Order: sequence, then C-alpha cells, then structure tokens
Amino acid sequence: MPALLRQLAGLGGCTHPIRLDGHRIEYDLNTRTGEIGNVLHHLDSSSLPAGHLLVRCNNRRTTRCAACAEVYRRDTFHLITSGLRGGKGVPERVAAHPRVFATFTAPSFGPVHNRPTGQAGSVRRCRCGTVHDQDDPALGTPLDPDTYDYEAAVLWNAHAGPLWRRFSTYLRREVAKRAGLAQRAFREHARVSFAKVAEYQKRGAVHFHAVIRIDGPEGGDTPPPAWATAELLTDAIRAAATAARVDGPVIDGRAHTFTFGRQLDVRTIRSA
Repeated sequence: MPALLRQLAGLGGCTHPIRLDGHRIEYDLNTRTGEIGNVLHHLDSSSLPAGHLLVRCNNRRTTRCAACAEVYRRDTFHLITSGLRGGKGVPERVAAHPRVFATFTAPSFGPVHNRPTGQAGSVRRCRCGTVHDQDDPALGTPLDPDTYDYEAAVLWNAHAGPLWRRFSTYLRREVAKRAGLAQRAFREHARVSFAKVAEYQKRGAVHFHAVIRIDGPEGGDTPPPAWATAELLTDAIRAAATAARVDGPVIDGRAHTFTFGRQLDVRTIRSA
C-alpha cells in the first residue's frame, strides 16, 4: 500500500490517469565515443503497484478532471501575468510595452434571452418581459427557436479558430501599415505577441479574450519602437477584426461566411 500511495500521489489528484504498459531502459552513454554502457535504470510497468505506469491525463476541462484543469489554469495564470509584469524568465520592462485586453464575440444568430444592464449596474427586463435571474437556464436560449440560425451558430464555432488565425495575420499588416512599414520590414522593427483563451457564451457561441502586446524585434527582451502605442494597437485591432473573414461550406445552396460580431471590446492595460 505505501508504494501504491506514492504512485498515486505523483498524479496530483488526477481522476482519470493514463495507464501505460511496457518497459523503459536507461543506459549510460559515453558522450565522447557515443557508446552505450551499463544499464542505469530499468522500469517495467508490470512490476509497479498498480500494474501500470500511471501518468496525468492533463485534460483542460474541469468536468473531465478537476485536478489537471486546475494545474492548467494556474500555469495559464503565471504565463499571462509574466507577460504583463515580467518574471518566469521574462524581463520586467515588458510592463512598459503597449498592450491591450480585447474581447471578440460571435455575430448574432437571432435574439436570445439575456440580462441587459442599465446605469449603476441595474438589470433591466429581457425582450420576453422577464427579469432573468443570473442562474436562469433560459439565459442564452433563443427567443424564437423557429427563426434562430442554428446552422450558422454551429458552423461559427467550427470556424472560430481559422477566423482568429486570419485576424492575427491581418493585425500584423494593420500595425505595419500604421507605422509606415512594409510587411517584411515590420519584422525588423517590432513583433506582435498575444495570449488568448476561448470560452463559451451563455448562447453557446465561442468568444475570445486576448492580451495583445507590441514588443521589439526580438520579442519581450527588446523595447518596442517609439511609434508603438496602445492607441495605435487598438486602432489596428479594430481594423483587422472588421476585415477578417473566413469562407465556410455551401449547404443546400446557402454559402456561409464568418466574421466577428460587432461587439468588440478593447481596453488598454496600464502598468502600476
């Protein structure tokens, strides 16, 4: 039992570990001649307490494995915060680089039940005439299921990734254009870096949150050029988000083209 507990403790609470069968042999290697020497370590999965080599599933979904999802969440937190204030091998001067927090939404596929807010954060009535509670299961569902464009909503989620890649390409072009640089020359002056996450809205549509930053030509280790400002970056993001589009399939004679929604929120991140 102690050996089994040590093996399970190494999983960090993973509830769906991957079970590996087989063996692993580590040899002593002569780095000068390249000759393989004596066996340093031999691991056979059948000799382990659980009868398998157990490794983390590393699933990012809390519903699948809360422990591994929490590890991923914490890693993501440190990754993003180090890109904002330095640390973990990133110089602290990145805190002075122009950066923004942007939210990209899906277009409308039809009106849904929502919680519109007024002044001072007050909640107004939905179009259905009800003031929905925050946990109301009706939130995000169509007001008129017969006219809601379910087909486009499903296809939007499938094409959100390619649309983001198209946007990232356009963004670099828009920043270079505002700096008066050719696209090839832009790489010699600056670099656009970002970290994004994708989430589902109440209506089931994917939307993106992204921290976007302008660095020098070598990334966070080099200062950005003088023309790089948060205002220039914000203007370029809006232009690139408007221009980005991806062609989807033609279904029953209907051609689908996907763009971001009108609700684009870009906020400057200011350092302390």
